[in-house]
Amino acid sequence: MRKFLISILATFTFFVCGCGGVNSGNKESAEIEETSEPVAEAKDIKADLKITMLNVGQGDAFLIQTKSQNILIDTSDSDERDLLVSELEKAGVKTIDKMILTHPHADHIGGAKLLIAPTNKELQKYPYLKDFLVREVYDNGIASTSPLYKGYMSVVKSKKLKYEALTSDHDPLDFGNGAKFEILFPSAEVVKFTKSGETKGDPNNESVVGRLVYKKFSMMFTGDAEKPVEMYLVNNYDKKKLQSTILKSGHHGSYTASTKDFLKNVAPQYVMISCGPEEPRRNTYHHPHLEPLQNYLDFGIKEENIFCTNFDGTTVIKTDGKNISIESERKGEWLDEWIKKKQKDRKK
Repeated sequence: MRKFLISILATFTFFVCGCGGVNSGNKESAEIEETSEPVAEAKDIKADLKITMLNVGQGDAFLIQTKSQNILIDTSDSDERDLLVSELEKAGVKTIDKMILTHPHADHIGGAKLLIAPTNKELQKYPYLKDFLVREVYDNGIASTSPLYKGYMSVVKSKKLKYEALTSDHDPLDFGNGAKFEILFPSAEVVKFTKSGETKGDPNNESVVGRLVYKKFSMMFTGDAEKPVEMYLVNNYDKKKLQSTILKSGHHGSYTASTKDFLKNVAPQYVMISCGPEEPRRNTYHHPHLEPLQNYLDFGIKEENIFCTNFDGTTVIKTDGKNISIESERKGEWLDEWIKKKQKDRKK
């Protein structure tokens, strides 16, 4: 969550202006055509795909379930592992077929090691994990010096789990039953430059960005990608490759993401924001910020279609690929008051 470095901005400017080859590789164009129509809201649908925004405090954790697989994108913060285990237990999940870690910040990989290889002491605290199983692990392939990263990689190796790095030239991941996850970022060039040391990387802007596609439904997962990555995506993909029914708000609803140009191209009907309550160490950066919320409303997203774990709790999305239903634990009218609060704070 560091401030974006000037050197990285220069690198992204190079890629935005100098790399035009991504557009030509739209292998899934027929499938993408299907998602161009809006998905309709409906009740009591026979859902083939379920996505749960887990209420795990400051970090991110999204559980995706098809009829044949459970996929977990990010594992929240190391300080919020109680919540992560509780949410997975509530969902009745004992196997994660694919764990995708967008980048190695603590609020995204904090629970990875625990889920893969809990210690005896941890099993005493979290007995639910006794028979828990993680089958495959994916990240962006850029190593980190953080103890959390080293710890999770060590258990991936010791357990001999399937591990792959995700870049935009990777084939879409098969989530089962026709659901696919298209990798849009990082590009192989960004990873190469970062690994070579030619640029000093910012983990936020090396986040795995992917688009879940199932029939007419799609959801954009952004990790903590910020404005330079959004600019890259807009300039390197045509609109049909970006359009998504739901946007996972970039960087927990930070002002560093969700630009108007990006929203115009993604054109979401709904927004999901994962952030913690206003308590010490649980929402350090006071998310969500004013700018992205105003951008969502200015774009025309309805207030009731913006969900935030801080206010709405765990939120469950169900779809049959054409219709959609969204239910949260405590959906209320929070947005207007929160915007007023942020405006008042800014005047102080």
